[in-house]
Amino acid sequence: MSDLLYLTATEALKRFADRSLSPVELLEAQIARAEATAGTVSAFTYTHFDEALDAARASEARWAKGEPVGCLDGLPVAIKDESYIAGKPTSSGSLIMKDYVAEHTSPMNQPILAEGAIVHARTATPEFSCAGVTWTRMWGVTRNPWNTEFTPGGSSGGSAASLAAGTASLATGSDIGGSIRIPASCCGLVGYKPPYGRNPDDIPFNLDFYCHTGPLARSVRDAILLQNVMSGPHPWDIASLKPKLTLPSEYPDVKGWKIALSMDLGSFTVSEDVRRNTLAAADMFRAMGATVEEVEIGWGPEVPEACMTYLTHLFGGALSDELEQHGDLMTSYCRQFAENSLSSTARDFVHSLQVAGESYMKLGPLLERYDCLICPTNALPAVPAEFDPSVDTVIIEGVEVRPELGWVMTTPFNMMSRCPVVSVPSGFAANGVPTGLQIVAPSYRDDIAFQAALAFETASGGWYGDASARPAI
Repeated sequence: MSDLLYLTATEALKRFADRSLSPVELLEAQIARAEATAGTVSAFTYTHFDEALDAARASEARWAKGEPVGCLDGLPVAIKDESYIAGKPTSSGSLIMKDYVAEHTSPMNQPILAEGAIVHARTATPEFSCAGVTWTRMWGVTRNPWNTEFTPGGSSGGSAASLAAGTASLATGSDIGGSIRIPASCCGLVGYKPPYGRNPDDIPFNLDFYCHTGPLARSVRDAILLQNVMSGPHPWDIASLKPKLTLPSEYPDVKGWKIALSMDLGSFTVSEDVRRNTLAAADMFRAMGATVEEVEIGWGPEVPEACMTYLTHLFGGALSDELEQHGDLMTSYCRQFAENSLSSTARDFVHSLQVAGESYMKLGPLLERYDCLICPTNALPAVPAEFDPSVDTVIIEGVEVRPELGWVMTTPFNMMSRCPVVSVPSGFAANGVPTGLQIVAPSYRDDIAFQAALAFETASGGWYGDASARPAI
């Protein structure tokens, strides 16, 4: 059963084609696992198991004829409970939306459904995706399958927890401050933040250059598979890029590359577990024939502070519309985020843009000299599952950091939004929680990010390959 649950999506498709595996068999195993872990992991919000089984039977019949409808035919893909599927409920983790049923399907979901994916469940998210942890008043606490005392991260925490627990083949996420990469790191997964505009999004956040949609997966090739489906221009999204970029699933090695390493981006305090695993990852690239040099980007604390200023002004501002009528229904962290936005000014917003421009004037030339930059994804493996950023504190190596996102190192690359970033697993902390490595490529060079990621995965031997490399849940 465990081997079936952790089958890569690409391998599952091969087995559908040679008829050694049925989409029904795979889905039934995942449903059984989801039901067994619902009380401990709680990765899902809405489930559509009966409908999904009907779809799996139809997919089985198509594969039997050698006529799959698309490149995802029969694969269970968990969709974050934030985007829309027409006729289906979407809560965004909020009591405010507990009765909402979508009237349209989101641009990022349309191609996934068109390619034959089976949406068997929606994945948990913090309220309106505004936290790096995943718990809400509506759905309770989502936990990390590797150690249930800790968060799977956020905001795409349910997607990450589902993949780590073996209850989906692929999952979607969105990333406005690290919401794909944070949970990918916490749960030992591959998570991809494409460059801004590469994947379409819903209004109004399609116009927010910090905001991206993208894939989470258990392998690099699986992430490429879903990214190739999600990417491309959409007539509803003026920011979506033309032409569609289709990435290959095979790349040369990275021998001869020059790779820049920053342990702290000049802006963060990093835990010893993360530091150790990041240095080991750098040595792995060296063993592959790359040169890895530690660099000073020239950034300081002004970078993450400007990111929080931007997010408070725009993202918090969007949430503040609900304060007067529905403030009593909000979670504590969502209400605080919305309230903080009320004192933000246009001057604050423009200052955040100034910092963004100045920061790229330092990163851009560096990425001209090096093939890519590597750094930790999260500065701390994870915070507790029930961590409340509105009242709790985070201390890393004796230093107190901002509780909202001070323990993650993802936000600067939402600011540098045209740079593709993939997070891959770098190891485990002493508490059993995974750690992650960000691979940052020059602007719009998705291929470079994935070439480095695939080389790293190959050198490491991959992840989830046997029972010893899977959560003991």
